[in-house]
Amino acid sequence: MAKEACETCNPAACNSSTCEAKKPGHVPPHELTHIKHVIGIMSGKGGVGKSSVTALLAVALKQAGYRVGILDADITGPSIPRMFGVHRPPEGTGNGMIAPESPGGIRIMSLNLLLPHEDDPVIWRGPLIGGAVKQFWTDVIWGDLDYLLVDLPPGTGDAPLTVLQSLPLDGLVIVSSPQELAHMVVRKAVKMATIMNVKILGLVENMSYALCPDCGREIYLFGPSRAEEAAAGAGIPLLGTLPLDPELTSLCDRGRVEEYSGPLLARAREFVRKIAGRS
Repeated sequence: MAKEACETCNPAACNSSTCEAKKPGHVPPHELTHIKHVIGIMSGKGGVGKSSVTALLAVALKQAGYRVGILDADITGPSIPRMFGVHRPPEGTGNGMIAPESPGGIRIMSLNLLLPHEDDPVIWRGPLIGGAVKQFWTDVIWGDLDYLLVDLPPGTGDAPLTVLQSLPLDGLVIVSSPQELAHMVVRKAVKMATIMNVKILGLVENMSYALCPDCGREIYLFGPSRAEEAAAGAGIPLLGTLPLDPELTSLCDRGRVEEYSGPLLARAREFVRKIAGRS
């Protein structure tokens, strides 16, 4: 990625997300890293399935022919390695760490890959968490990627702040669920992105409904979908809604999310096309 201004760059008018003249707070990546687009996946609160949405988007991007990586910035609650069945630590070299690949070729970096046991707790204060997120950007050799997805921890704390300040994000995808509380915290996340001058690519309402296995009727477990209302109220585009799918949950639990071929994948492909057009 660019580490300095373009030769003809006017920082006030430049549209390049990688221009360091326009965004001087951004930290340059490892010298052997070349990434075209960096997309953050964010939620205002936990429990809305943000990481599963990240995994779906990564699988859809990979199947579309893109080179993809996931930076798991959810330091205290990492789940990405388990979903993709990646357990081996990154390979250390004199130059840095090489992000391991999933069976399907998606590069992944997570603190869980550095712990002796994946269920060991990370009892760190904010500055240490922020430092680890930065190191996953500066010290990891990601190589050549078309998309790096950054799975952010829920809320608006230290780790999301570090990512929004330090990484050259092309935009954010906000993940929510149908509850009113979730939509209230969506507005918090949107306001944080606005303050940090980061573009929002759109809203995904996850767990919008479940399909009855017998009759196919849509069952709104958390009340009727309010995705359009939430997106309009926050002033952001709506990427779409995702229902619950037990098959996806089962595959994620078994580390085989890349084998998923259910209806959510087609929906994720639609989201990918919209994101690619806005990033």
